[in-house]
Amino acid sequence: MMAASKPVEPHSGSGFPRWQLALLVGTPIVLGVGAVYLWNRNKTKDTPGKSNGVRTTPEGSASPVQGQDGARRELEDMSPLDRAQGAKNKGNKYFKAGKYEQAIQCYTEAIGLCPRENQTDLSTFYQNRAAAYEQQMKWTEVVQDCSQAVEMNPRYIKALFRRAKALERLDNNKECLEDVTAVCILEAFQNQQSMLLADKVLKQLGKEKAKDQYKNRDPLMPSPQFIKSYFSSFTDDIISQPLQKGEKKDEDKDNEGEATEVTESSGYLKAKQYMEEENYDKIISECTKEVESGGRYTAEALLLRATFYLLIGNATGAQPDLDRVINMEDANVKLRANALIKRGSMYMQQQQPMMSTQDFNMAAEIDTRNADVYHHRGQLKILLDQVEEAVGDFDECILLRPDSALAQAQKCFALYRQSYTGNSQSQVQTAMDGFEDIVRRFPKCAEGYALYAQALTDQQQFGKADQMYNKCIDLEPDNATTYVHKGLLQLQWKQDLDLGLDLISKAIEIDNKCDFAYETMGTIEVQRGNLDKAIDMFNKAINLAKSEMEMAHLYSLCDAAHAQTEVARKYGLKPPTL
Repeated sequence: MMAASKPVEPHSGSGFPRWQLALLVGTPIVLGVGAVYLWNRNKTKDTPGKSNGVRTTPEGSASPVQGQDGARRELEDMSPLDRAQGAKNKGNKYFKAGKYEQAIQCYTEAIGLCPRENQTDLSTFYQNRAAAYEQQMKWTEVVQDCSQAVEMNPRYIKALFRRAKALERLDNNKECLEDVTAVCILEAFQNQQSMLLADKVLKQLGKEKAKDQYKNRDPLMPSPQFIKSYFSSFTDDIISQPLQKGEKKDEDKDNEGEATEVTESSGYLKAKQYMEEENYDKIISECTKEVESGGRYTAEALLLRATFYLLIGNATGAQPDLDRVINMEDANVKLRANALIKRGSMYMQQQQPMMSTQDFNMAAEIDTRNADVYHHRGQLKILLDQVEEAVGDFDECILLRPDSALAQAQKCFALYRQSYTGNSQSQVQTAMDGFEDIVRRFPKCAEGYALYAQALTDQQQFGKADQMYNKCIDLEPDNATTYVHKGLLQLQWKQDLDLGLDLISKAIEIDNKCDFAYETMGTIEVQRGNLDKAIDMFNKAINLAKSEMEMAHLYSLCDAAHAQTEVARKYGLKPPTL
């Protein structure tokens, strides 16, 4: 979501998600899909002493060179299997010499000589010939030979992985994903090469599906809690302020007749009234009336309409409105700065960080004392792993608004992430002390408790983290996201599956449009082995996705669960479950 009201963690370097890193409270921007096998968690590191899984040579060793007469006599005495092995060994010599066509001929001879009952050996010969075809980039032949090998030896890792790579080359990502999923399970998620291929294919599949689906989806207004949380992240935003008395009566002392007409005919003022009543579905149409009539609040109406277009995930509709406001040089500078913040956040959501940075910098130039600019640019810098610059922006925001508890909490969180990833225990402790100070000085700031709880969870101080989440719930009992985080904490802390699921179910009861709750429920069901239920949860989250990138991420999760279902059906393979 653009202009997130809460900070967002930068994408982890490994590209794989960590179970224990809670997603951020509020309206997160999801950067980078990277969500592959949620049951894997921390198993993506290379295992010392093991290879990276890439095999460039066929199986078996070449036989020593013998004299021709001795070789002929020995050949006559050899069994069909021995003769097949001899042909394979000869093929291996050609393979190592880079003579792949001759190697293929030898492997073909081995396949022809090998008795059908020697399935293991025969599967090896097919796999070796596939390796030679791979060197020639004959992907269809690679798939055919690997399929023969897998048919005889269903858990043949090398054949499965080689077929997966060939299927990717043939743009058959669905079957590629099934093969590489089987490989990951068979290797207990210890091979970085297969994990990276799985991640790559899942991202591609998710991106392809989301590109079509997001355009054709029905726009969906988020929950009132989400919308209020979003607007609460702005303090210098004219359009989110309550109606003023002057707006309601509009100088009726000076020109009573005109004032009545303006009040009744102004689509923007009606839209503002609907905002106060939380009647959000009518806002876009009323703003359109104001814009089409060329009313006095045209700039405000354009910005409010753009904001709600963004809230329903319609960036295509929002951008022209934002562009118009930004280019209105006679408009209130705070309207233009707010439009730049929102367009910059939209660009970041679309993975265009340079354009995003340009918009935030322009906003800071035209409205130097706008705290919102520095607050939201600070969040952008966290996403870009520019923590020192983020802290500088939060400091500027705090200087302009010393009572901004949210900016102070986010600054502390940025410092914590920097010290945590830098393995500086003394700085980690300084950041934790900073959180203590923030919750003491701002006891009504739910976000302060939530961010502190995330840091405490990282530090495995689970009991205290639970207390912080309870404080959040006391302050914001209708914030569904907090219940999800608290549920995840119970799983990590006490392995209490029932309580964790109860809390996440409570989140859905509070807000049935909380995509984070459905996504989290899906990941848990994957880990429990309930793949059909997981897929159902992911599909619910997909229908609520607020951006194409978020939808791609969710499709990746769904596709991973589908692939596991197929692997379980075909090979009887299942990952460990909770």
